[in-house]
Amino acid sequence: MRFGVNYTPARGWFHHWLDFDLDDVRADLDSIAALGLDHIRVFPLWPLFQPNRTMIRPRAVEQLVSLVDAAGERGLDVNVDGLQGHLSSFDFVPSWTTTWHRRSLFTDPDVVDAQVRLLTELSGALADRPNFLGMTVGNEFNQFSGPPHPDPDRIRPAQAGRWLRRMLAACEEGAPGRTHLHASYDAAFHDGEHPFTPAHSARLGAMTAVHSWVFNGTAQRHGPGGAAEHLAAYLIELSKAWADDPARPVWLQETGAPAPHVPPGRAAAFTEATVRHALDCPGLWGITWWCSHDVDRALADFPELEYGLGLLTNDREVKPAGEVFARLAREHRENREHQENQEHRDDHGGPAPRRTALVLDAGDPEDAPGRAVCAPGGAFFEAWMRVACGGGRPAVVLAQRAGEAAHLAARGITEVVSADEVVRAWPPLPPGHRGSAPGPGPQTPDGSKEKRRSPRE
Repeated sequence: MRFGVNYTPARGWFHHWLDFDLDDVRADLDSIAALGLDHIRVFPLWPLFQPNRTMIRPRAVEQLVSLVDAAGERGLDVNVDGLQGHLSSFDFVPSWTTTWHRRSLFTDPDVVDAQVRLLTELSGALADRPNFLGMTVGNEFNQFSGPPHPDPDRIRPAQAGRWLRRMLAACEEGAPGRTHLHASYDAAFHDGEHPFTPAHSARLGAMTAVHSWVFNGTAQRHGPGGAAEHLAAYLIELSKAWADDPARPVWLQETGAPAPHVPPGRAAAFTEATVRHALDCPGLWGITWWCSHDVDRALADFPELEYGLGLLTNDREVKPAGEVFARLAREHRENREHQENQEHRDDHGGPAPRRTALVLDAGDPEDAPGRAVCAPGGAFFEAWMRVACGGGRPAVVLAQRAGEAAHLAARGITEVVSADEVVRAWPPLPPGHRGSAPGPGPQTPDGSKEKRRSPRE
């Protein structure tokens, strides 16, 4: 079980690649290592590394390697996101894909070939580094494929699958045998029209990545406690329903405490509850908090919540949430037997199987056109949360597999129940602060449908 952070440089944010200072990076990494964490996730900016379709800057690649080496000197492993892509409401796409050179990021043959070259070169440059974990194709690159992005490159699920396989193969070519994966924001799990599907997340790449953000409508409906604190565990368990391999690991690659959805005074408690609920999920590979350091307020135009997500301040001082995350990492590493809910632990110190599974009918398992029921406010989401917030430990099984004895046995499931049965047997969720919109799906703070998910409003 791994504990780490998404590395956001204290000086200059991700623009630090423009004026790369290894001493600043080392100071940041020292403050991360002091928390007792074991890995970071890092984000090269695509236009800076590949400013022309046929040019990958050698100096930029050297700087990435030096960052990975500096992390290794401090006992930190590194996952590298290759195509950035998109970060904290800002898109970073090369000029050779926009305006006068506008072409699809997913289907244009020249663009795809260039992406392959970049991923192969980055992974190849790091292949011999012992602390290099592997590549993530890009940070939530799926957001470019449809609404609410203001200028999407629309594709179909089959095209998304082909693109993902090509990108993952490029990572494997550069660094064979490393842990290469892709990561989608959660529309993949709750938007039936989104071309990136739960099956893509749960079947392609070396493990499944989930990104858990309570501003997806959960906190707007239920407040900062209860369901919000169970959201990460919910997405972990939800993803497993589509996995062909019952033992496939899941990485909670992003989660955080965004204000005002989680008030700053409650961030530490939210962090503890979120982590503990996630740790009760079998098959969890690791938790990587977003993020390491706060965004410098000298930088303009970030959504307000982005400025305060760090476990550390801009001055590299540990915040209360950082103290909690460090303590939980230490406890889990040194004394698993002292974790809460010991009655749920198996002989190896990990969580026991979740014996009861809620049956999910999202339609065809490949494209999941009915997955809106999995969104906050959706019937399946609300039923799962009733059980979890009531003290249960629900798993999820697709309707198509609910009668497969071998599949259930491989996952340790001994009972399957429907959402309707849950509604009859379990009390409703306690009322929280709710947004004004009654329907499921992402909401803005005023309760209206989110115009653009990427600003994390």
